[in-house]
Amino acid sequence: MSTATQSLRPMMDRVRRQWRASPMPAFFAWWGAELRGMLPPRWRDRLGRGADWHVLEQVDGHWLLRRVGQAEPLARWSDRDDAREQQVAFTSALQSVDREDLRVALLLSGASALRRPLTLPLAARANLEQVVGFEMDRQTPFQLAQVYYGARELDAPAPPGRLQAELVAVTRHTLDPQLASLRAAGIAIDAVDLAQGAGRLGVNLLPAEQRPRHTRPRLRLNLALAVACVVLLFLVLVQWLHNRQAALAQMQAEVASMRGEAQQVAALRTQLQDNVGAAGFLAARKKNTVGMLSLLREATLRLPDSAWLERLSVDNTGQIGLQGQARQAAKLLDALKDSPLITHASFQGSIQPDPTTGKERFYLTAQMPQSGAVAAPAGASSTPGEGSP
Repeated sequence: MSTATQSLRPMMDRVRRQWRASPMPAFFAWWGAELRGMLPPRWRDRLGRGADWHVLEQVDGHWLLRRVGQAEPLARWSDRDDAREQQVAFTSALQSVDREDLRVALLLSGASALRRPLTLPLAARANLEQVVGFEMDRQTPFQLAQVYYGARELDAPAPPGRLQAELVAVTRHTLDPQLASLRAAGIAIDAVDLAQGAGRLGVNLLPAEQRPRHTRPRLRLNLALAVACVVLLFLVLVQWLHNRQAALAQMQAEVASMRGEAQQVAALRTQLQDNVGAAGFLAARKKNTVGMLSLLREATLRLPDSAWLERLSVDNTGQIGLQGQARQAAKLLDALKDSPLITHASFQGSIQPDPTTGKERFYLTAQMPQSGAVAAPAGASSTPGEGSP
């Protein structure tokens, strides 16, 4: 496990450096501060403020402990005190600080370290400390194994395609006695940096293998809460999608039901229109078609009393067929000439005498009007044709 961790450490350090170089940490720090400012003081203290950096300095044979950015020391003890007294002084000064957030940096004076500006290609930004380590022999009078070193990127302007960086190095024989003294007192150091006013320069000269590892229960809790939030969000989205699908299925069922009802209404409307059309057609047909009684009455009034019919037929086209006998069959055309119901009368075939009755046998065809109103038939008193037999 340690081998795998060591192999992943350069990549993690590179990702960490890229993250620190991005504007996101400043944004999240501002955002977190704004969110914490809206919480009650008790909740604010319970949630904590993240890493709480304190610094140790050795001045004139004494150790000074203070918070970063503050000039007043929290504790002061002599480096000649025994380890237990130093441990008690250190612990007593930090008893109000959450151990999970506590971070301690050893500050060195600027005179004890070597600082050298460098101009490097932009590609060196991804692994700045390793590149600076390769430049140690050329930029300093020391070998890489003789120093503890760190590097930081500067905000100074640089030529195109290059960046400005600073190499900070301190010899091992300068730093090792102080580290040994603090280890003997049971004080763990998270970083070694240079003093800059009341704060830090911003580099860490302590090798990665010597930095203590901190357990972060709150981080695990926060990660668990974040995972729970993601799971709950996923469940909410799934439930929302399910509700949408259920609503869509219900709407589709309602639309299908309404479509069926609409089809039934359309079928009823079509049937009604067909019935109305058929009724209208029958009414118009009845109105425009001459009745058989009217036709028989017209034939009775128009034909002379000496004529009698053997057969009367009417087909679908309104053609009338009259077959019978009369004394003077040729005069029948004159009798039917002005009839509004029997028009276009003409003989079919020849007129033949019947020796039995002494009359003339005839077959006459005519046409009955199919549309429009017809004139009233002649009155019964005005019987045209021949007189009484």
